[in-house]
Order: sequence, then C-alpha cells, then structure tokens
Amino acid sequence: MHNLWKRTLLITGATLLSSGMAYAQTAQTPDLSDPPEIEGDTVGDHGSVTLRMGLGLAESSPQYLSSQYFADILDQRSEGRISVNIFPNSQLGDDVQMMEMLQTGTLDMTYPSSSPATGYVEELAVFDLPFLLPTREAAIDAMRSDAAQEMLDAFDGTGIKALAFAENGFRQLSNSAREVASPEDVAGLDVRGLTIRTMENPVHLAIWVALGANPTPMAFGELFSAMEQGVVDGQENPWSTILTSNFYEVQDYGSETRHVYTPFIKMISQRTWDRLDPEYQELIQEAALQAADYEIQLSSEYDDWSRNQLEERGMQITRLSDEQIAAFQEAVQPVYDEWAPRIGEDLVAEFQQISKSSMAE
Repeated sequence: MHNLWKRTLLITGATLLSSGMAYAQTAQTPDLSDPPEIEGDTVGDHGSVTLRMGLGLAESSPQYLSSQYFADILDQRSEGRISVNIFPNSQLGDDVQMMEMLQTGTLDMTYPSSSPATGYVEELAVFDLPFLLPTREAAIDAMRSDAAQEMLDAFDGTGIKALAFAENGFRQLSNSAREVASPEDVAGLDVRGLTIRTMENPVHLAIWVALGANPTPMAFGELFSAMEQGVVDGQENPWSTILTSNFYEVQDYGSETRHVYTPFIKMISQRTWDRLDPEYQELIQEAALQAADYEIQLSSEYDDWSRNQLEERGMQITRLSDEQIAAFQEAVQPVYDEWAPRIGEDLVAEFQQISKSSMAE
C-alpha cells in the first residue's frame, strides 16, 4: 500500500475510476509522508454504498492524495462495502456548482475552499480576513477551535453536512505583468493596476480593491485559459496549487505574500448522509477527520517544495521582508474596518487571540 504513495504522480486531467489507482509521470515529486496506518474495527454490513466525490484540484495535489486516503479508510474498514469515486480537476464543476449539487443530492461529496462557502455560513469569512493567521500553527489551532466547529455545525439546514476542516493553505500572488514587492506594484501607479482573478468571495474582492488591483471573480476551472489569453494578469493561490495547475506556464512572477490562509472543508450531501446507517455515518466522520490531518501534513511538506519547483521552472519569486509585509497589512486595514463588524467583532477577536496564543507558545 505505501509504495503507492511514493510513486510519481500524473499532473493531468485523467478521470479517476476508483479510489486510488491513477498515476503518471512528472520529473520530480516531493518526499511526502506515507499515510498513517489504517486502524479501527470493521463496521457491520449495512449494504453497499458508492460515494461520488468532486474535487477542484489535480491528482498530484494534497487535496487529492488525502482524498485517496479517506477512500482507503472507508474501503478497508467496511471490507469494500463503502467505495469512493473521485473526480479531480473540476470535472464536475467549480466549488460553488459542486456545493449546489450536494444540496440537490446529485453529488455525494466535495472538498471546497471555505471562501465560496461563506454563502452558506457567513462566519466562515473570518478565514478570509488578510494576515489574520500568520503561521500554519495558528491556522491549525483556529481550525480545531470550538468556534470553527460551530461553523461546521452551522451548515445544518442547508442541505450540506460539513465534516472537517483541512488546509488549502496560504495564498500567494502570481502574475504575468511585473514583479510585485509592494502595494504600489499592485496598483501600478504609472501603469494600470493588475487584473487579479479571485474566488467568488466579497472579502477577497475587498482585499484587492484596497491594494489597487482590479479583482475579477472567476471559476477556478476557467482560470488557466483566462491567464493564457490575457483576460487576467494574475491570481492568488497556495504554491502547491500554482504548481500542480501548471500556472507557471503562463505566469512569470510570484510574490510570497501569505495574505490569506484558507481552509478546505470536506462536505457530504445531507440527502446522502441521511440515507446512511449510523455506523457508516460514524465511520465517514472519523475518516474525514483522519484524512484532514493527513492533508494538512501533506500541504506543509508540499508548500516550500512547490515554491522551489516553480523557481526551477522559471517563475521569478519575490520573498517579502517583514517590512514589506507590514506595508501590505497597512494597505488592507480598510477591509477590517468594513468586514469585522459584519463577520462579528467577537469572532474576529477570538481568532486574533488564538493567533497570539499560538505564536507565544
């Protein structure tokens, strides 16, 4: 089993027909940790279940690899009675479309970023506030907090059951126009401001407006061609997503801004959930949490490696100093002025305290 995870992975759009069998070639792969051993009792026989899971990212991404592990847990502990068919690369739609499919019961599971999910639970927008969670440790503490669990519970009544937070990661800026080391480089001053693709999220739009860019909401599946055709200058995503999506082919510049940390949320259709035996429900919940922990580990291992790989492939990456980051933080203060009262001052203060406590340890 573990040899499976050490083989090179295909960065393509091949359709996955079962839960763990798609590979191919890339020149190098990071030295990723093996998935944890699968432990726990076998559940009873409550019939055969096949779950269809749609993902936004490629087969080489931590999102996909951790989803394989999730499928393997269910397969092993149900003795093959619960299987998962995974469809990566936005084959079934973007995050918004796949969440809507969960509501109607036409898709069983998906794994979106928290940002487009704010349409269901407004408090999730706390994760979109810029520079709120400056370290991965602070972000993990926030995702495992009681406040975060309340956000997952708040999906009740939407047609979606939220199972667990995992890591999408720190978002970085890339573009095809120029090096960006300051807010002035984003705004352009003597030239036009950068046109930046964002997720369909009002806080993200506010961030880039504050920085002087022209933010353009767009589905992730449309982004590569939009950059290739010059419809947008750039975008912002974790280094691993920029690499596994081949954005370096159409983006010359990267800036390590770490401006927002966004989680993924593993979700299941409420209609699907309600049809499951309680013992199957308990297993799926447990597997989701275990896979989320593994995904966070993979994402951490993938992050610096992905940045270095992007440089090897020709992207010019600017590592910002503390002083340069402080200039970005000052520029986006209007986002807090507008959004903290709308999200909830107490929730924002709680996340700020989690961040301070984590950094003090």
